[in-house]
Amino acid sequence: MKQKIAFALIMGFITTGSISFTLVSLNIGFTKAFLGNWFRSWLIAYVVVVPVIVLFGSWVQALIAYLFKEKPLVPRED
Repeated sequence: MKQKIAFALIMGFITTGSISFTLVSLNIGFTKAFLGNWFRSWLIAYVVVVPVIVLFGSWVQALIAYLFKEKPLVPRED
């Protein structure tokens, strides 16, 4: 469980930081209010995303494992 929470905290920091930076810069540009708006957006997104990663991370991993499972090789008879 500690690893899951650590993963959520770090992944949430990286994803929300990069996405909020991109969206705030596209929507308002690099004005005097940029840093304040970016920090506010980042904080809100981070508070939302970390619990989502913790709650749904295992389910997504299971789905990916299912979708990409290796199919057993069937011996061919030549």
